[in-house]
Amino acid sequence: MQLVRQNDKFRARRKARGPVPARVRGRVRAGAAVLAVAAIASGCASGADGGANPAPGQQRLDAPPARALDSYAQKLRVAQVARAAAAKRWGLAKTPLTAPAAPAVKPKITTRKGFEVKGQASLPPVFTTIPTKKKIVFLTIDDGAEKDPALLKMMSDLKIPYTAFLSDYLVKEDYGYFKKMQSRGVALNNHTLNHRYLPGLSYEGQRREICGMQNVIHKRYGKRPELFRPPYGNYNVDSLRAAKSCGIKAVPLWASEAFPNRMDWREWDKDLHPGDIILTHFRGCEDWKGTMPDMVRKVMKTVTDKGYAVARLEDYL
Repeated sequence: MQLVRQNDKFRARRKARGPVPARVRGRVRAGAAVLAVAAIASGCASGADGGANPAPGQQRLDAPPARALDSYAQKLRVAQVARAAAAKRWGLAKTPLTAPAAPAVKPKITTRKGFEVKGQASLPPVFTTIPTKKKIVFLTIDDGAEKDPALLKMMSDLKIPYTAFLSDYLVKEDYGYFKKMQSRGVALNNHTLNHRYLPGLSYEGQRREICGMQNVIHKRYGKRPELFRPPYGNYNVDSLRAAKSCGIKAVPLWASEAFPNRMDWREWDKDLHPGDIILTHFRGCEDWKGTMPDMVRKVMKTVTDKGYAVARLEDYL
């Protein structure tokens, strides 16, 4: 009722003053048109894109992001169902846990205490664990002796990330096997040409082993690695100097080693820790009491039972 009375008074005052000049009416109409266009352009007009006008000081909520979030959640559910089916098919007692998203800022990697060499500060860091509080570990596989197609399929089906460290004297028997591995997202890194005991070689001898393998991987797989693992985990200052000269940025060792029937531990508590690197090898029944899929089953039982997920090493380096 108050609004009606105000409008009546306004009309009475306007009538007393006489008609509005034409030029004023034109300016009013033009101003109203500008305001309407601005409102539409800024999205203020209700229903322009299906969104609702927010209250003052609140953020606008749109339907498309909600639909995208629902779609993403649906994809995660489908992926988890597929992974559970793969786990059952490959004989895992439990479905592997999914690793969290890679960090936006990668952790600072330093050499483990007691693993330093002279001048370590200017050389690639040597470490056995990635600094993180997340319950994740990293699986790495060395040398390249066994080339089991079942391993490729198993790891792809289960969506388990891993990193390979290759030696040419074994890989050259079948470069194509590791090309298939690379095509499935596995990073191929340096484990020297011939798996020699590096501290027994001169600086130049070590450089030939390390830089030579850099060249092989670049030629065969199109990329020079930045990660290097010395054979047997043995190295000296010349090893790290040579590795750096060949473009190596980091030297991951390991905190535990996996076999088809057991786990060997570096730490006194014989347990997993956040960020631990696990070592295993490309080996089969000729060397082990089991196959590479048997080894994966052992690793995943240990990791999953302890509430850990396997993450991709390169995402943290």
